[in-house]
Amino acid sequence: MKRLAATRKTTSRSVPSAAGAGTHASPEPDLDRAEKILLEMLAIPGKSCHEEQVAEYISKQLRRAGVPARAIESDSAHRRSPYGGERGNLIVRLPGTIPGRPRMLSAHLDTVPLCAGARPVIRKGFVVPAEKTTALGADDRSGATVILSAALEIVRRNLPHPPLVFLWTVQEELGLWGARNVSVGMLGKPCMAFNFDGGSPDHVTIGATGGYRMHIRVRGIASHAGVSPDKGVSAIAIASLAVSQLHRDGWHGQVSKGGRLGTSNVGAIHGGEATNVVTPEVEVHAEARSHDAAFRRQIIRAIERAFREAARSVRNTEGRCGSVAIEGRLDYESFCLADDEPGVAAVQGAVRACGGDPELAISNGGLDANWLTARGIPAVTLGAGVANAHTTEERLDLGQFRQACRVALRLATAAE
Repeated sequence: MKRLAATRKTTSRSVPSAAGAGTHASPEPDLDRAEKILLEMLAIPGKSCHEEQVAEYISKQLRRAGVPARAIESDSAHRRSPYGGERGNLIVRLPGTIPGRPRMLSAHLDTVPLCAGARPVIRKGFVVPAEKTTALGADDRSGATVILSAALEIVRRNLPHPPLVFLWTVQEELGLWGARNVSVGMLGKPCMAFNFDGGSPDHVTIGATGGYRMHIRVRGIASHAGVSPDKGVSAIAIASLAVSQLHRDGWHGQVSKGGRLGTSNVGAIHGGEATNVVTPEVEVHAEARSHDAAFRRQIIRAIERAFREAARSVRNTEGRCGSVAIEGRLDYESFCLADDEPGVAAVQGAVRACGGDPELAISNGGLDANWLTARGIPAVTLGAGVANAHTTEERLDLGQFRQACRVALRLATAAE
């Protein structure tokens, strides 16, 4: 949920690689074909909840390559999402032809609304939007293409591989709803997963923060703003006082208390219709994040307390005050993979074998890997060349994209 992960602050740490990781020979993928597919994928509209067209494109590519139609399935994740949507996650399973740990490659299908109407063009080694009014959609069509390229190479060239599953998720940008509701039983029990979403393929994310989303309904009392403003209680005033208190007390933005870190944000306020009416109601959308679940709950309590205190403090001449109703949900829990997790060592070995220098990192944004790991599938996230996602300055580094294709194919065909 970039979303929830638009800015990724990272910290690096070293993890020992597994013995023998990256020692097998790996074929070179057809990178020109991968680039052609990328450009076609980028041109397909597919914002969150409207992923059907791009999923069908992927399915057709797989069927043409020789993947049996019965191996291409969809789950019902969208039916368990509050947003509905056209379809669920796209899942493709390939039985292993050599012994090895079952593994999964994943990426998400959806893009943000700013990508609507984007036309990809290549300029000086980068893919960029042709117009300056749209984002590109490389988040995450680049990752979706990377894992599609690996699947096509394996099937067309009959490459030896362990048991594999390819997962293209929906509604990642809305809060990881595809990964959150994935039908785990359809995945074939992979013991490790490699999620392609982000910048450099050398940037290996092995953990991510947890996020909590809040919907706050602030109720005041309507009154004529010119004739009897004293009889009104402004919901806008209540919300403003609450946000001001959070900012003043250090509970808004970057939050640091007693060596514990997190973030919070009041991201949207909606309400009011006319200047001559004391506003009776506003809706506020906020979030809290931290790698420390207990500290995240502390941030949430601070937000709740600020709004309730503000509601009690704004009164009209009759002594009546406003009120608040607060609903919240955990979007995703934090995780951090262990140093000896097989998937971590596998990624390091693959990146090094392809000439890269892996840098392990922790993300302050939510990833499909949060929910995959919570579902019992330890997931490592690698980049696929994206920069400036969700902006009109978005671009895709073709050199990094090609490197991600190499790494993905190596991971998909590895026996160790």
